[in-house]
Amino acid sequence: MSTIHLGLFLLLCLGVDFLKSSSSGILKRQKRRWIIDSYKIDEGYKGTFPYELGKIKIDKDLIYFEINGPGVDEEPVDVLTINENTGVITVHRPVDFEQFPVLMVELKAFDRKSHLIDTQLGVEIQIIDANDNPPMFYRDRYEISTKEATSQGTELVTLTVTDKDKSEAYRSFDLKIVSVNPEPSELEFYIIRRRQNGIISFKGCLDHEKAEKYTIIVEAKGQGEGPQLSSSSTVVIHVEDGNNHLPVMNGQTGLGKVREGEENVLIKRLQVRDSDTRGTKAWRAKYQIQGDANNHFRISTDPETNEGLLFVEKPLDYEDGAVKNLTISVENEVPYATCKVVGRSTTGLWRVTTGGAASETLSASVGLVTVIVEDVNEPPAFKPPQKEVALVENAEAGKHLETFTAVDPDVASGSTIVYKKGDDPADWVKVNPETGKITTTKVIDRESAFVKDSVYTVTLYAIDNGQPPMTGTATLIIQVVDQNDNAPSLAVSAVDMCQSDGRSLANITGLDPDATPYGGPFTFQLKGTAAAGWKLDATQGYSVNLVKEPTVPSGIYELLLDVFDLQGVKASHNVSVTVCTCKDVTSPNCHQRRGATVSVGAGALAVVFFGIVLLAGVLLLALLVSCEKNSFLFPDDTAEQILMRSNTEKPGSDCMVAWPNLGKIPEQEPPNAGMWKEIHQNGSSTKKHYDWGSEASSFMNSRHRNTDIRWNYQTWGGGKGYSADQDFVRINNLVLSGKLKQRLTALQEPGEELGDYAPHVYAKEGSDAGTHSLLDAISICDTSPGPDLDVDLDSKFNDLASICMKSCNLLPNHT
Repeated sequence: MSTIHLGLFLLLCLGVDFLKSSSSGILKRQKRRWIIDSYKIDEGYKGTFPYELGKIKIDKDLIYFEINGPGVDEEPVDVLTINENTGVITVHRPVDFEQFPVLMVELKAFDRKSHLIDTQLGVEIQIIDANDNPPMFYRDRYEISTKEATSQGTELVTLTVTDKDKSEAYRSFDLKIVSVNPEPSELEFYIIRRRQNGIISFKGCLDHEKAEKYTIIVEAKGQGEGPQLSSSSTVVIHVEDGNNHLPVMNGQTGLGKVREGEENVLIKRLQVRDSDTRGTKAWRAKYQIQGDANNHFRISTDPETNEGLLFVEKPLDYEDGAVKNLTISVENEVPYATCKVVGRSTTGLWRVTTGGAASETLSASVGLVTVIVEDVNEPPAFKPPQKEVALVENAEAGKHLETFTAVDPDVASGSTIVYKKGDDPADWVKVNPETGKITTTKVIDRESAFVKDSVYTVTLYAIDNGQPPMTGTATLIIQVVDQNDNAPSLAVSAVDMCQSDGRSLANITGLDPDATPYGGPFTFQLKGTAAAGWKLDATQGYSVNLVKEPTVPSGIYELLLDVFDLQGVKASHNVSVTVCTCKDVTSPNCHQRRGATVSVGAGALAVVFFGIVLLAGVLLLALLVSCEKNSFLFPDDTAEQILMRSNTEKPGSDCMVAWPNLGKIPEQEPPNAGMWKEIHQNGSSTKKHYDWGSEASSFMNSRHRNTDIRWNYQTWGGGKGYSADQDFVRINNLVLSGKLKQRLTALQEPGEELGDYAPHVYAKEGSDAGTHSLLDAISICDTSPGPDLDVDLDSKFNDLASICMKSCNLLPNHT
């Protein structure tokens, strides 16, 4: 067994040595000999693709090749490939020198057996520049505008040309004008070369009327070795119309008329003709006026028609002249200019003449306008139209203030002028209609609302008797001088103050409508014995603070306060001061009651509420429960301070409740009186319904009958009770009459008889008249009323009946 293990160990050692020797032989780098030529690619190659660039040679057979880098798998891709067996490099497409002047590729040689890199080498492939780029203009199209009056030789536009070729031998180029459209007349365009730029200019004269624009084709052509490549650009030159035609007035301008006194009135339209392009500065006209020393006129240009619009700027006076002669001249917004070719030259500029218009041409741009001023009735003119006067206020009425005089400009008219008062808001003055004398009619008060800043303004009219009558206006400004005619007053005469541990303050402010020095600052003094505990923190100023000592209790106090102005004028005022405990001492307000300071808990509130409910229940029980433990009806007081109708006919068969304790009512019952009837019984509480027949009277009024509320009063603790259906009780009229008669007999004084009175008609059946009047008396007959008489009494009668009754028992106790 040990022999086998030893053999295996020896075999393993030999295997490891063999692997080490083999690996050493594989990883050992062998220096190889490369044969590489310098490679170049012509940018301008015109042959076919692909073509063989070169071959890489190496002195070992068991090798294969790879190539990487720009031109292979980097930009520019797919340009180069290599035959992995032979090492031949192939070019598949052209390369732009301006983008890739050199291609740096990486060549690798691999051992075919081990597939490891045998040799790695960087190869530089140069790109040979060729004249393959034409000179190019910076822009394909240039477009400019130039004035018609531009002088020859002026540089119009600059063209910039570039060539992408790097070699100086290929960058030279030439510029030339290929064509001009339309064919110029009296004009020639040319181009000047300055380094990489070309400048276009012209010889001769530009004429807008011949050509409004020129289209020029300019060519740039390469001048280096190789093919002569070229490009072109288009230049458009617009010729703006110049002022080479003067505006000419169409005939004489004629007459214009205007009425004196008018202003901003168009009186004439002046027409001109201009051959320049419409709407341009060379066409638009500018007008000027000569012979208008006082600037009564102005002229403007109609932008649409180019006409001159002549206006009256300031009113004209017929008396200053009935005819006005004006000279109107017209020109364009740009100066007039001409250009004419006199001679031509091939080496330099041409000979041309330029200049303005001749004097005979300018005369056509001048016209005469005659303006006729028409006489009208002008308003009288005050001289001066405004006067100012000072007047002490409170001056007696009839004071002369000022006299205004107006003059009629129409001297020859002989008009009569009448003066009238215009605006006089307080009606303080009057005007003499013949002389214009202004006097006061009332005492003027500076403190009036009609006086603003001590100034009162009155307007005066002067009216002539022309056709139509015209009116002139003047203004009188009255400076009202102040007097000390107002005593000081207080802004407020009642204040609130708060109780506090310290002194309390209240602001007292004085007012005086008089101006300085008759107003404030004021002097304040407290007077009277009621001022104990009160004082002022200052005695002078427009406002002072009234100080309350802490010893003054809450209450209302009347203080006497004297206020003096600067001149010593005194005014005494009663100041009402209310002292109270305030919620907010910063904002005293004694008119709002202060809420309770002790908070009440929820339990205490519940106890109070329960006590109130219990008390109400006890009171209700005392009112409802009779001595026999019966209940009775309390009719609702529905009068509500309003007299209610009580004459409703035949109230119906509502629930009736008889009056109790009727023992002394006549024993004989009415023959057709109804019987008491029981209608239903429920539990221990019995409800009764009683009907005294058709002769029973309604105790409640119609308002009670129309409600749908049912009163149900029951005795407490299961006692018996009675229900009044539809809120009223019908009582037999005979019973009521007997009871009333009995009570009245008892009240009668001895030896006197109650008189019988004739019935008094308060209302008729079907009529509302008198239903709301007060009843003067209650008339009761000695004899029982007939069964056909119904007495409809209001619920208020219940109170009267209860007073007259001896007993509180309303209903008998029925079992």
